[in-house]
Order: sequence, then structure tokens, then C-alpha cells
Amino acid sequence: MDKTSTKELAFFGGPPAFGELLHVGRPNIGDRGRFIARINDMFDRRWLSNDGPFAQELEQKIAMLLGVKHCLVMCNATVALEITARALGLQGEVILPSFTFIASPHSLQWQGITPVFCDIDPLTHNIDPARIENLITPRTTGILGVHVWGRACEIENLSALAQKHHLKLMFDAAHAFGCTHHGQRMGRFGDAEVFSFHATKFFNTFEGGAVTTNDDALAEKIRGMRNFGFAGLDNVTSIGTNGKMSEASAAMGLSSLESMDEFIETNHHNYLAYSKGLAGLSGIRLINYDEKEKNNYQYIVLEVEEKDAGLGRDLLVKILHAENILVRRYFYPGCHQMEPYRSYFPNAGLVLPETEKLTLKVLQLPTGTAVGEKEIVDICQLIRYILANAAEIRDQAGQ
Repeated sequence: MDKTSTKELAFFGGPPAFGELLHVGRPNIGDRGRFIARINDMFDRRWLSNDGPFAQELEQKIAMLLGVKHCLVMCNATVALEITARALGLQGEVILPSFTFIASPHSLQWQGITPVFCDIDPLTHNIDPARIENLITPRTTGILGVHVWGRACEIENLSALAQKHHLKLMFDAAHAFGCTHHGQRMGRFGDAEVFSFHATKFFNTFEGGAVTTNDDALAEKIRGMRNFGFAGLDNVTSIGTNGKMSEASAAMGLSSLESMDEFIETNHHNYLAYSKGLAGLSGIRLINYDEKEKNNYQYIVLEVEEKDAGLGRDLLVKILHAENILVRRYFYPGCHQMEPYRSYFPNAGLVLPETEKLTLKVLQLPTGTAVGEKEIVDICQLIRYILANAAEIRDQAGQ
């Protein structure tokens, strides 16, 4: 996209730079033939749910991939978080970041557990262990860490805190499937970890999730709780709910697993293309991944510093949307600013200064197998043009 064509910005009344919408998080789809073959097998067996052979196979293959004893697939990650929290006996208060998807606190509040929001490290975007101890009260029963962008929390420090204060430690690993920490796959840390396999994730089962753990007793408890508390055909031994994954979703998961390396390679290629295309821009920082670790590279995330970039993140979002590039603000405005937490804790922002600053800066760009290198080059050139003309654009926008 050269400067001449870029002058026709939709923001200024011209046609959009991109005729086709470019979305954040368009689904990755593996080998359709293998998926359809599995669906035909499913119909032939007439086994559509209830711990079917595809679900069992997916659990075994994920456990082997992650090097963990137990994987329990679920209908979605939110239910997986709820079941895991209940299986761990969490109650009272649980400490977690506000810079996360709303499902993290909702999974606790839904069960009458109070989420206590902790601030983040502005460099990692993850929960800051140094700020946790002051939040622990006699009502605290656990810590919920979130591996934001697939980059691991400070697992060792969180584990030490949990052990010191006799707290349960679980991780929301929704972003972290296939990623490593010190060479070990995420999924084996804390008491349990929860993954999301939603359609927006690089590895998806249409809709789904999983819990992984090395704790035999916890795994058995979770297995029963996801099936109404059944322990045998007619024997209900505990409270439970319906968290089972369908066979169609498990079939998609197996097909996605077969294409997982291809998905990651594409994401990595896109990440490198964005890194090159946005290099040297003042006020724009692309979050980086540690190349010594395994990453899934599924998030291309910018921090926009208004005073250096010449315009704010929200105006940049508005312009890119007008150009048919559907970027997202993550995790705006922070869970503590959403209901019911905004009403419950109206002053939470006072103890979350880094979270509040970050939610005004972060921007996520399109990636995945639905985005090609040409689109990335054009997006980067467009962002460069916008920043080079920031003063004119601000005047046009009345800012």
C-alpha cells in the first residue's frame, strides 16, 4: 500500500483500504477431509457425547503432548474453570489479575467466591507476585494466575507464595496451549491448569476447553463433577454439572492437533512479518516472545504510547476499523471496570495503576491462517502512514 493510495483513507471519506474485512481471531481450520471422515465415523457409531472415543483419544494425546498425567476435556474453558475451582475447594476470596478475559473472575463469582484483583507487571502483562501478599486475608483460599498472551506467569514465585500461605494455585492457561516455561509445556504447573479451545484460539475444538493436572485425586474429582457427579451408572457421589465435550468437538480437536505445527508456523511467520513491518516506529511497541521457549504466537499485540505515537490507541482503532481491519482492545477496560465488579469494588482502580494504564494502550492485530503476508505488509504500511500523519488525523477527528 503506497502513500498515494493510502490518502484515500475511509476515515477521511474515501473507500476502505481493505475491501474484505480482516478480523482478529478468524478460526484456523485443519484438514477438512480428516475431520469429515471422523464425523462420518461418529455417525456410524451413533456415539455423539458422554465420554466418547474421540474425547478419550483427544485427552490421551493432549496429556502426552504436554507431559502431564491427566487431561480432562470440557465443553468450554469457563465451565472448566468453574469445575476446577469447586474441585479444589476454593471459597471466600481468590486473588487474580484484572487484566484478563471476563471469564476468569466470572467463573469464581458465579460460585459465590470473591475475586480480589491484583495489579500486573507492566513488562510481562502478567500478575505481579510482589503485590499479592498484601492482598491475602484470612478469607483467601487460592491464587488464579493467567498466562497472558501465552507467556508464563512467574510460576516459581506464585508457587512459593501459595505454599507459604497454604493456598491453592491454579492457572488460566487459555492463551498458552503448546507454550513452554523453562522448557516444560504449560499444563503441569500449580494444582491444575485450564486451557481454552474456543474458535478464536489457534487450536480449537469449535468450542471447548480442558483441565490438566498431575494430581490423581483431583483429576478423579473433576471427572465426576463434569458429569453431574456420577461415579458409575446409577451412583451420584457429589454435586456436579454438565461439562462434557461432544464427539464433534473432539473430532475437530483431533484434526486441529494434526495441523497444530502448521498453525504455529504460520503464526510465527506472521509475528516476524509484523516485527519487521513495524520496526522503528516511535510510540509503538510489539510485545515479544522468548524464542528460547516454545510459543504459539497466536497474539500480535501492540502497546501504543500516545505522546510518542502522536495519537492515542482508541483513535488508531477507530481508523483501522474504518479501513476494514477489525483490531481489538485487549483487555479493555479491565475486569474491575465491568459489572458486577465495578459496583462491588468502585475504588479498585486505585490499587491497579498498571492495569489501568495498560488497558488504554493495548491493541491486537489480525493473524492466523486467514491472514497472508501481503495483508500484513499493507497493515504495517497503513499504520506507518497513520502515525506519519498523526497531527492531521487528530485535527480531522477534533482531538
